Amino acid sequence: MSKTPEPYCWPHKHLLGLQDLSAEDIRFALQTAVGFLEVSTRSVKKVPALRGKVVANLFMEDSTRTRSSFTLAASRLSADVIDLSGKGSSISKGETLRDTGRNIEAMGIDAIVCRHPLSGAAVQLSRAVNCSVVNAGDGQHEHPTQGLLDIFTIARQLGRTDFDLTGITVAIVGDITHSLSLIHI
Repeated sequence: MSKTPEPYCWPHKHLLGLQDLSAEDIRFALQTAVGFLEVSTRSVKKVPALRGKVVANLFMEDSTRTRSSFTLAASRLSADVIDLSGKGSSISKGETLRDTGRNIEAMGIDAIVCRHPLSGAAVQLSRAVNCSVVNAGDGQHEHPTQGLLDIFTIARQLGRTDFDLTGITVAIVGDITHSLSLIHI
């Protein structure tokens, strides 16, 4: 008698970088995203996936598209969203990222989306808080959600519905100082 395989369960508390994810983790995340494509095309663009949860968008550097994308995504998943920025916050008076994270978490936050100009800031924050942390870009280090979106888009354009990009070479050229990458999968 063959044993039914266990369903895959996301094993990570945080999303800090793509280097920490297995190919199976990435495929699972992207397959999950496919399920949400339809949500953005219907008249009611909400699902209850994060109902009752609170997400804090902590953006310590300017960003229009990334901040708006995270706010919209959390809202569409029915989370309550708090948008915070470095300007006008206690950080501008010298409070550390660690202390800011702990203060925000004390308000009953379930997840912090962190955008910061310093590489490693999201990892530092994840070590200071008990809630989940999502890296929305940390200096010249990583922007894992953008990387996942790039993989998603490339795979769909190539018709790879299984998101297996084995053997594909991709050059991503943007802001030369901050985002030149050559990926060989």
